[in-house]
Amino acid sequence: MEPVRSSIELLEPLPDNTCFGCGGANPIGMKLAFELDHAQRRSRGRFQFGPDLQGGNRTLHGGIIAVVLDEAMGKLTRLAGVRAVTAELNIEYLRPIPIQEPVEVEAWEVSRDGRNLHYQGEIRNPEGKPLARARARFVAIAPR
Repeated sequence: MEPVRSSIELLEPLPDNTCFGCGGANPIGMKLAFELDHAQRRSRGRFQFGPDLQGGNRTLHGGIIAVVLDEAMGKLTRLAGVRAVTAELNIEYLRPIPIQEPVEVEAWEVSRDGRNLHYQGEIRNPEGKPLARARARFVAIAPR
């Protein structure tokens, strides 16, 4: 009998990657880590952001929200077996995201059209209430 293999792939920051969002080699980067669920075809991350990433009123800066959603959706390109770049990104800021409170981000594929990969993502509080939502179009530039 073969051992059961997990469908979850951990995507930790790589020490030679200088990406601001997910790289391990950027000294001022966020070093975001994700799980890629091959069975459910989703990416997920759990985070708690500190005051160094705040906008006003002790809430997470809108640009940082965009980075987190873009990174979560970008991880899905692995499931498509391609390297891709963000071509369009639309963010809905639904509620302020308090700093120093845990959140979860999740992303999933909506459709594919040739080289165009259409994704959606959400940031939620621990109770599952959506705080921000995104839609994006990525364009495949090379096989992975």
